[in-house]
Amino acid sequence: MTGVIPYGRQDISEADIQTVVDVLRSDFLTQGPAVPSFEKSVADYCSAQHAVAVNSATSALHIACLALEIGPNDVVWTTPVTFVASANCALYCEATVDFIDIDPLTYNMSMPNLAEKLLQAEQAGKLPKVVIPVHLCGQSCDMASLYALGQKYGFKIIEDASHAIGGKYRGKPIGNCCYSDITVFSFHPVKIITTGEGGMAITNDAGLAKKMELLRCHGITSDAADMHARPPEEIWNYQQIELGFNYRMTDIQAALGLSQMQRLDVFISKRHDIARRYDEMLDDLPVMKPWQHADSYSSFHLYPVRLKLAEIKKTHRQVYEEIRAQGILVNLHYIPVYLQPYYEKMGFREGYCPEAERYYSEAISIPMYPTMSETQQDQVVEAMRKAAC
Repeated sequence: MTGVIPYGRQDISEADIQTVVDVLRSDFLTQGPAVPSFEKSVADYCSAQHAVAVNSATSALHIACLALEIGPNDVVWTTPVTFVASANCALYCEATVDFIDIDPLTYNMSMPNLAEKLLQAEQAGKLPKVVIPVHLCGQSCDMASLYALGQKYGFKIIEDASHAIGGKYRGKPIGNCCYSDITVFSFHPVKIITTGEGGMAITNDAGLAKKMELLRCHGITSDAADMHARPPEEIWNYQQIELGFNYRMTDIQAALGLSQMQRLDVFISKRHDIARRYDEMLDDLPVMKPWQHADSYSSFHLYPVRLKLAEIKKTHRQVYEEIRAQGILVNLHYIPVYLQPYYEKMGFREGYCPEAERYYSEAISIPMYPTMSETQQDQVVEAMRKAAC
């Protein structure tokens, strides 16, 4: 198929390319100066104290869980409408995972549902140790309410902001960790900025940052203050003091990310322009457009619409396939995690989170990326019109 329009794509400039070339010609392809420079750039942008760059957001979620000491006897709660990594990270730590249904407007974790489930869990003596909200499509969860519940019930918070760098909550940048212990970003090519593959964990806690830095590099330290005592005649220029992982980000990736950070606000502005135009063009189609909460300034990583199937008189799948047949590569974000076969083996079944399942049965993510032209937007809407009317 030629002339297809993807649901998302990266924007790589000549400046980005030159920055990467400069690193390729330097002495450091990895473990050099580019990674700390990129970390500082993101931390400063978010008004946060510490940033730990890794090779994926999944890795960031994993070491975030480990830094918060999640283990076999612990419970982690997240939302079902997310990529599987938001839940898998807890399973990597041998913890138990459970899900909170979504809000019908924002599609983020429902705070009333969370509050109700926490009350029940407290009575049963099975409160979560960590809750992982997901800022779906780039719109922040109700973090003030979540933080208040965390203070009341004693759980920690990891913000899965994989979609949301450049977004804001109550006028402040997502990632400032005012309402959480750790925030995680993704730099996959379809995200807001890219490092090819990559992720980052942000925190204001120096102890958590140090632990995550250790975990991303095999649990190895070269800091004499952290090393265990050895005979003075022996040479020990590093020691493994934890069981860690090879989750490092390369300088090549970090250089690309650092260059992309220079255009982050431009990317977000363009995404908002595209979203506004979609809002206008979709007015007469039988779809529900994404609703934005007044407290949130979304990064608009995704633009999901919900099909009014009773008016369209076609199935969700029929509309999806008819749009894709026209070269518009719409996507699904997401199939509820607990419906995946791996999670069904744990005992989860249809009906567990009704609102999430209603959303999944109607939602389609239509193309959204900053280099998208008005002509391409017109093609998207026309394809939707043919499929849905």
